[in-house]
Amino acid sequence: MESKKNKYSIIIPTYNERLNIALIIYLVFKHLSDVDFEIIVVDDGSPDGTQDIVKQLQKVYGEDRILLRPRPRKLGLGTAYIHGLKHASGNFVVIMDADLSHHPKYLPRFIKKQMETGANIVTGTRYVSSGGVHGWNLMRKLTSRGANVLAQTLLWPGVSDLTGSFRLYQKSALEDIISSCVSKGYVFQMEMIVRASRKGYHIEEVPITFVDRVFGSSKLGGSEIVEYLKGLLYLLVTT
Repeated sequence: MESKKNKYSIIIPTYNERLNIALIIYLVFKHLSDVDFEIIVVDDGSPDGTQDIVKQLQKVYGEDRILLRPRPRKLGLGTAYIHGLKHASGNFVVIMDADLSHHPKYLPRFIKKQMETGANIVTGTRYVSSGGVHGWNLMRKLTSRGANVLAQTLLWPGVSDLTGSFRLYQKSALEDIISSCVSKGYVFQMEMIVRASRKGYHIEEVPITFVDRVFGSSKLGGSEIVEYLKGLLYLLVTT
């Protein structure tokens, strides 16, 4: 199998994910049993003991399979990926959330799609047939859908789900794309896929069902919506 030649670095940013991190890591190992991978946990100084749980998991799975690369405080999602990328030894990089909204069962499908198509990027999408969202109320679904439609209309990115954050990247492509991004927080995801499209990278999609976080509280609020709209205007002007 060709994936034997590839190594996948899975970057998982965390902040107060003590209740989720063990399960997400267990599920990654379960679904990628025949794949060479490492998990890079970038924790932003969680006060809830997330790092202690990761250290315990390192004793179970090995420090070569689970890398803990903490930062002293919350420094933003975009810089967390950059920080994790510095420590990635794989030729492919996966970015995913720690809160179980991105189920690791989709990882083999991402890998299969990349191998079949030779894509530089495979992104999970909620907005095609077989994709969807579970656990959101109607208002949040409408807000998300509206934000995506607005971005599609203004930016023409060539992908159906701009604001998703479950993706597989060729490492060299990610390094190139990330170096040209300036956004922080949740807008970073949108900027990365728009920049990738503008640069002519081959992007494929895999339908996923996004599940609202199981434990803990959502970090998305009104300020993130304002940042999203500002980021949208910025990308409209600069891409």
